[in-house]
Amino acid sequence: MSLIKDLFTNWSVWRRPGYFESFDYSWGMVIDLDRCTGCEACVVACTAENNLPIVGEKRFSENREIKWIRIERYWSGEYPNAKLSFIPMLCQHCDQAPCEIACPVSATYHNQDGLNTQIYNRCIGTRTCAVYCPYEVRFFNWFSYTWDAPLEQQLNPDVTVREKGVMEKCTFCIQRIREAKDHAKDDGRRRLREGDIQPACAQACPTKAIVFGDRNDPDSQVAQMASDARGYTVLKELNTSPSIVYLRRVDQEHV
Repeated sequence: MSLIKDLFTNWSVWRRPGYFESFDYSWGMVIDLDRCTGCEACVVACTAENNLPIVGEKRFSENREIKWIRIERYWSGEYPNAKLSFIPMLCQHCDQAPCEIACPVSATYHNQDGLNTQIYNRCIGTRTCAVYCPYEVRFFNWFSYTWDAPLEQQLNPDVTVREKGVMEKCTFCIQRIREAKDHAKDDGRRRLREGDIQPACAQACPTKAIVFGDRNDPDSQVAQMASDARGYTVLKELNTSPSIVYLRRVDQEHV
């Protein structure tokens, strides 16, 4: 375990100076846990937007569920003063992602927008990236799933349907990013504007707990929220530099 931690900690030396500053954008997300109610609207929206399969009860019991975003629940205290808190967990799109150096065929890599992307046609299903990922947010397709009629009509034509033997994960709805870039180009704009892109999870969140934007833009909402005193990143000690910042829940007893 110490060897793996040392690898994560010293991973920054593998990157050349100014590597991340050269990105066209640096897409990131801020999730305010004080607003999250655990309703799982983000989970449903992600499933519909990205053509995630419903694996069924039997395969679910075998831990073969595929959900790019999940709501983790934590209890604190004792009855009758027990408290329940939630944290949405998805791919952290780490700037220093251990999954990228682990893949033997470079199926996962960092693109020019600062996203940790996945090339499905290159993936050979070794599942090495899932082993190296400390957040457990990568999933393996054990089967080629099908959708019974009329459910196949709701599949998103902008997102490929993954086949058996392929790893998959959250992409920050990269199809929406590409579409927004095309619209900006048609309008004669070189840069995207604040609010041009919203991933499905952020769009569906009823309390607006999820905010998405360009971290390189100091005036963007996501950059300003990320500097909040309540902000933190998950497993910071591993030095993976996640692109998702969580804002701690406000405890009324200490306000």
